[in-house]
Amino acid sequence: MNAESDITVVIPALNAGATIADTIAALAPSMEVIVVDGGSGDGTRAVAEKAGARVITASAGRGCQIAAGIALATRPWLLLLHADTRLQPGWRDACARHMVTEPRKAGWFQFTLDSANPQARRLERMVAWRSSVLGLPYGDQGLLLHSDLLRMAGGMRPLPLMEDVDLIRRLGRHRLSALPAAALTSAARWERDGWYRRSLRNLGCLALWFLGAPPALLVRLYR
Repeated sequence: MNAESDITVVIPALNAGATIADTIAALAPSMEVIVVDGGSGDGTRAVAEKAGARVITASAGRGCQIAAGIALATRPWLLLLHADTRLQPGWRDACARHMVTEPRKAGWFQFTLDSANPQARRLERMVAWRSSVLGLPYGDQGLLLHSDLLRMAGGMRPLPLMEDVDLIRRLGRHRLSALPAAALTSAARWERDGWYRRSLRNLGCLALWFLGAPPALLVRLYR
C-alpha cells in the first residue's frame, strides 16, 4: 500500500472555483480529499466535486472549516492544504519519507509563488527565512501531520484567521520538519493588493495576533 492512501487532505475553500481543480489534480488519486466550503457563490462546490473531492459545508473561517474536515477524516495522516496551493514534483517521496522517519513531527513544504515578478522571489526568500529561523511556516505551505500528533497539540481551533500560526505555535519548532518539495501558491492576492502592501498587511495581522487582538478585527484587516 502506498503512503498516499494513508492521507486525508483537508482543503478549506471560499470562492476558489478558479484554482481548486488544479489543487486537487496535483494530489494522488488514492488520497481521501475533503473540501470544506465556507459558502462560496462561484461554483467552487461543483468544481471540487467534479475533480473527485468529497465536499461538505461549514461556517466560513479557515479554522472552522479545517476542523469540520478533520472530524470526517478516515485516514491516520492529515494534509492541510489551501485551495490555491498546488504541491509540486517530489512531494510524494517527501511525504512518504517523512511518514516513516519523522512520524512525531509535522512537515511543511517550501513556499513558492506562481509569478515571474522579482518581488515573488524576494518574498519566497523571506518566507524561507521565517520558516527555518523563526519556526513559523504558514498554511499556504501545507502541513502534513499524523492525527495523533494533532490531538496531542490540542486539535484545530475554530479560528476565522491565524489558525495555522496558532497550531504551529502549539506544536513548537521541535515538532516541525521542512519537506524537500515545494508548494506553489497563487500570487493573486499580492498582484491585486500590491506586493509591499499585502506583505505588510499580513505582517501587521501577525503582530496583532501575538498582541491578543480579537479575531474579528484581524479578519477585517486581512481582507
